[in-house]
Amino acid sequence: MMKNVIKVSLLLCAFGFFREMRPSEPFVAEFYAAEEWRNATIERVNREIYPAGTYSYMVQLILVFLITDMVRYKPIIILSALCGIIMWAIMLWTEEYYWLLVIQGFYGTFMAAEVAYYTYMYAKCERDDYQKVTSHTRAAITAGKFLSGLLAQLLYSFEIMNLRELNYISFATQIISLPLAILLPSVSTSLYFHKKSDDIESPVIVIKSISNGNGTPSHMTKQQQQHGNGKFSCNNALTLIKFHFIESYSNKEVLYWSIWWFLATGGFIQAQTYAQILWKDIAPENENLYNGAVEALYTLFATLAALLAGFINMKFFHKHHLWIITGSSLIQGGLIIYTGLTDNIMIAYAIYVLFGTMYQFMITLISASVAKQLADDSFALIFGVNTFLSLVFQSLFTVIFVNGLELSPTYQYVVNGTYFLVLAVIYLAFALVENYNFKLHLMRRPVIDKEGNKMIQFKF
Repeated sequence: MMKNVIKVSLLLCAFGFFREMRPSEPFVAEFYAAEEWRNATIERVNREIYPAGTYSYMVQLILVFLITDMVRYKPIIILSALCGIIMWAIMLWTEEYYWLLVIQGFYGTFMAAEVAYYTYMYAKCERDDYQKVTSHTRAAITAGKFLSGLLAQLLYSFEIMNLRELNYISFATQIISLPLAILLPSVSTSLYFHKKSDDIESPVIVIKSISNGNGTPSHMTKQQQQHGNGKFSCNNALTLIKFHFIESYSNKEVLYWSIWWFLATGGFIQAQTYAQILWKDIAPENENLYNGAVEALYTLFATLAALLAGFINMKFFHKHHLWIITGSSLIQGGLIIYTGLTDNIMIAYAIYVLFGTMYQFMITLISASVAKQLADDSFALIFGVNTFLSLVFQSLFTVIFVNGLELSPTYQYVVNGTYFLVLAVIYLAFALVENYNFKLHLMRRPVIDKEGNKMIQFKF
C-alpha cells in the first residue's frame, strides 16, 4: 500500500510540475500582439481572444466535472495533457487569426480538466494519506509555476529566446506530461457515479433516513450495500449530488464563505487574466518586460501566504470572519482601482503581486473553513460549484464591460475595484446584522418561575 501511495504521489507531482511549466504564458499577450508573429493587436486580444477563453472555460467546467466522475478521472487527466499539446502546436505552427480563437476552445478544456487532477488523488489514496499527497502535489505545482516565471524572465531578458521560442518549452513540457498521465494507476471508484459501498451505503436510503428525522442511515442488507460497490449508478449519483448541494449550502457559515469565494474569485480571475493587457496599456513601448519575474514573485509570495494561513488561529477567524472579509475586500478594491489609474508599470507590477498574495491568503482560510464544515466527499462538488459561479460572474463582467461597453483596460480595473468595494459593503452589512443578533441574544435571559415554566427576561 505504501509503495502504491508513493507511486501515485510521485506521478501526480511530476505531472503537475510539467503541466504548470509554461514559460510562454507570462508573455502571451505580447506574443499575440507582436507584428512579427501573430499580429492580433492588443485590442483584439482584449475584446475577442481573452473573452472567448473565459466563455469556453465556464461552459465546459460543469460538464467536465460530471464526465470526470463518470469516467473515473484518469481519461480526463490524459485529455488535459493532449489539449496542452494541441494548444501549443497551434500556437507554434499556425499564422491565421482564427486559430487563436480555436486555441481558446482547447484552453477551456485544459483549465476545466484541472478538477480531474485535484479529485483523482482523493479517489485513489486512502484518507490517512490525503494531507501528505495534497501537500506534495501543491508543492510540485507551485514549483512548476515559480520556475516557469523565473525561466521565462531569464531567457527573455538575456535574449536567449524570443517570445515565440518560449512556446517550444511549453510545448515540450506538455508532451512530457502525457506519458506521466498515462502511467497513473486507474481508479475503480469515484465520488458519485462509481461510489464504493464502504464510503456510503445507498444515497437514496441515507437521504430518506435523514429526512425522516432518524439522524442516522437505516439498516441495510448485504445486497443493498453491494448496490454502490464501484458500479455505475446515475440515479444514486444525482441523488447524492443533490443531497450534498442542499446540505452544504444550508449551512449559514458555508453560505457566507461561499458567496465571498465565488464573487472574489470572479474578480480575481478577471484582474489576473487582463493584467498583461493593462501592463501593455500602461507602457506600450516598454521593451524591458518583467512579466516573468512578476509571475515568479507572485507565486512565491502567494505560497508563503498560503503557508502562513495554516498557522492562523481558526477560532479567531471564525469569530471575526465577516469583519476580516470586509477589510480584505476593501483593501483589494483599493489596490485594483489604484493599479488601473497608475501610469507607473513598476507600481502595477507590485500591486499585482500584493493583490494576488492577499487573495491567496484569504481563499486558503476560507476554503479550509468550508472544508471543515462539509461532509467528507462533498468538497469537490462545492469547489466545482463555487468555481463555476465565479466564472459566471467573470463572464457577466466580460459581456457587460469588455464586449458591451468596450471599456479600456484602465476603466475595466476601476470597475473591478469598485466591485470589490461593493463586496466589502455587502459583508459589512452581514457583519452588522450578525453583531445586532448576537447582542439581542445576550439581552435575553431564560428565567424559570416557581411552577417550573420557562420565561424570557429582557435585560436593557
